[in-house]
Amino acid sequence: MINLISDLTLNPHLNPSKSRSKVLVLVITSILLLLFAPLHAQQGGKGKVTGKITDANSGNPLSFATVAIYKSPEQLVEGNITDDKGEFTIDIPFGTYYALIEFMGFEPFKSPEFQVTKEQPVYRFESLKLSPTMSNLSEVVVEGEKAFMELALDKRVFNVGEDLANAGRTTADILMNLPSVSVDTEGNVSLRGSGNVRILIDGKPSGLVSFKGSRGLQQLPASMVESVEVITNPSAKYEAEGMAGVINIILKKDNNQGFNGSFEATVGDPLNLGLAANLNYRHKKINWFVNYGLAKRRQPRNGTLFQEAFGGNTLFISDQSTTGVVNSLNNNIRAGLDYYFNEKSILTGSYLWRRSDAHRITDIRYDDYIFSKDNLQSYSKRRQDETEMEPNSEIIVSYKRSFEQKGHDFTAAFTYLDYWENSDQLFTEDTFSPEGVIEPGQSLVQTSVNDEFEKQYLIQIDYTKPIGTGGGKFETGLRSSFRNMENDFTVEEKNENGDFFPIPGLDNIFLYEENIHAIYGILGNKSNKFSYQGGLRTELTDVTTTLVKTNEVNPRNYVNLFPSAHLTYNVSKENAFQLSYSRRVRRPVYNDLSPFVTFSDARNFFSGNPDLEPEFTDAFELGHIKYFEKGSLFSTVYYRDTKDKIDRIRTVDNQGNAITITENLNSEKAYGIEFTTDYAIFPWWKADINFNFFYAKIDGSNIQDDFVATTVSWYARQNSRFIFGKGYDIQLRANYQANQKTAQGERKSIFFMDLSGSKDVLKGRGKLILTIADIFNSRRDRFITEGEGFVTVGDFQNVVRQINLTLNYRIK
Repeated sequence: MINLISDLTLNPHLNPSKSRSKVLVLVITSILLLLFAPLHAQQGGKGKVTGKITDANSGNPLSFATVAIYKSPEQLVEGNITDDKGEFTIDIPFGTYYALIEFMGFEPFKSPEFQVTKEQPVYRFESLKLSPTMSNLSEVVVEGEKAFMELALDKRVFNVGEDLANAGRTTADILMNLPSVSVDTEGNVSLRGSGNVRILIDGKPSGLVSFKGSRGLQQLPASMVESVEVITNPSAKYEAEGMAGVINIILKKDNNQGFNGSFEATVGDPLNLGLAANLNYRHKKINWFVNYGLAKRRQPRNGTLFQEAFGGNTLFISDQSTTGVVNSLNNNIRAGLDYYFNEKSILTGSYLWRRSDAHRITDIRYDDYIFSKDNLQSYSKRRQDETEMEPNSEIIVSYKRSFEQKGHDFTAAFTYLDYWENSDQLFTEDTFSPEGVIEPGQSLVQTSVNDEFEKQYLIQIDYTKPIGTGGGKFETGLRSSFRNMENDFTVEEKNENGDFFPIPGLDNIFLYEENIHAIYGILGNKSNKFSYQGGLRTELTDVTTTLVKTNEVNPRNYVNLFPSAHLTYNVSKENAFQLSYSRRVRRPVYNDLSPFVTFSDARNFFSGNPDLEPEFTDAFELGHIKYFEKGSLFSTVYYRDTKDKIDRIRTVDNQGNAITITENLNSEKAYGIEFTTDYAIFPWWKADINFNFFYAKIDGSNIQDDFVATTVSWYARQNSRFIFGKGYDIQLRANYQANQKTAQGERKSIFFMDLSGSKDVLKGRGKLILTIADIFNSRRDRFITEGEGFVTVGDFQNVVRQINLTLNYRIK
């Protein structure tokens, strides 16, 4: 995607006050020099100085380093800041100069004199390497810590590898604590209140977000994640899937020369034992990397469900309580290599293998009443005993070619995903009289076998070329994906003779075939303080679902256009506005379409809908970013207009049995305003705060006349980090989600807090971290659902308070 706001990458609060003062002097001086440039020019000519600054030890680029150009004796002429690649360009009149380069924690560098002349208008420093500041002769480990949040108008980057509270946890836990993002206790991710968000791993689809959607992220250790990009209004470069936007999870991979790595060990209560390693070794043209994570967990859960249902002249009351535990063992390994034909031509191959084994026990008690809770008719006890196995593999081969002109790149990638899940379940249920006597003939023994398979092939090619001399860029690419999924589903029940027979309607094979082909083009440029970009993406979708045993075939084939536009106005390097628009789609996926029902709860079933249609959204945003001396403020006003909104609708029969199924509602219109800020209150106290206030109107009158709702709700999150010196840090996070109306009722508010503390150990190479997640054990999903003839009230806790102790050790 075109970086229209490269001028905004300056983030003054990332550097100490001294560096900020120098930067401010350079900026003011630059403006004055621009006004009086003709007085300095020799023969009216101008040239430029370019270069790249890196760490002499690691080879990593140094962003935000200050570059000052002087004339003797110490006459400042011009200055600039390096970008995220460590590169800089400075326009200067013809003449003789020297450069002074400074960066916190590194020795300053003063260059020999050089000339910029009419015959040689461009002078390039081929290799500028700064050495870390050394004290005496003892070993000094200098590590620059990135800000937790890096802001741009089109996306936000969260450097979660620096977040203490993520130690010993999962990637789902990371997302739960990011601004604008919320994760329910089932692991489902939503962005700005919408669950229709596209989740990518390293910019590509992954088997971790496949059959089970974002819930697969609960099996990926947080230690394998470097950063997370939140893109609320993507350009045409990104696939159009995801109404609310894109969340891109970047996994760790180093490419420093020599051997580098980190190790992590975790112990926690409830049981959480984990080991993780992130290693790389680079020698000349080859860089090997490997990430490994092993976790053994025990996850208790509990909940209640109270329901009143009207059947004719009878009021059925059900009071349901649930307890359960999941014992799991998760293995993740990702390995690969980069081959450098040269620094501008890189071939990368990687392999990811993941396996999750889980044993789930769930006990449900149903108390059944008629007319009032004083009139107990019977109660039942049901147990689910499930063994689940999920192997998953992924192969990626990619190539990147960078040409001489900066920003002129070609990339190509091939991805293969192979996923399989086997679930064997045994259900036993007994019914008792109010006095506790088992009722004969009402005991049940049932089995459920569920095998799910997926294979996906993805080819993606992208090409970027700068145009003109004012920072313009042309970008194009194509993408084809081929996806085949199968679900072999059978539920059987034991009869009086002890034989098992299939339950009608619960024995079939569901096939899902999806082919999507896309091509896009983006054109952008700059004019003074304005930057603009327009893009168009065309996608051809071919989806066919089949129920094999009943020969029900449902084909879909359609072509859609997805335009995008971004307009940026740079008031200054620290202050800018952006207006953006994009059209997005949510295509029904496997879980939305599969007609098979969940069977763990004998009274509450969940099912997909093979006749579901895609939903389309037009999204508009007006954003503003402002940098201050001690922090930054990012604010956004947004509007989303969604047609054929996909939602889950609950219905209850006259016996009190419920089924929840995906349906297309008429529409949803949402308006919101969001603020995100990070601020250094004191040198020892850094905080970031996110607040999202929104209004939404949901129209589901096509399903039922009164399925129309308006909601005013808000999310708030704060994160404070306290640095006490001598290696001691404390971090406190708090999250609050207010009540939110739905088409059928209301989701109640959620509040929870996390507390973490760390201490540097092992001569600064290690860190010991204690984390208490959900201090008050208050993170519960509470809701009210109403429909024709019923009211349901739920209260579930699927994630309980977790205490972890983690040791992290780094090798450099």
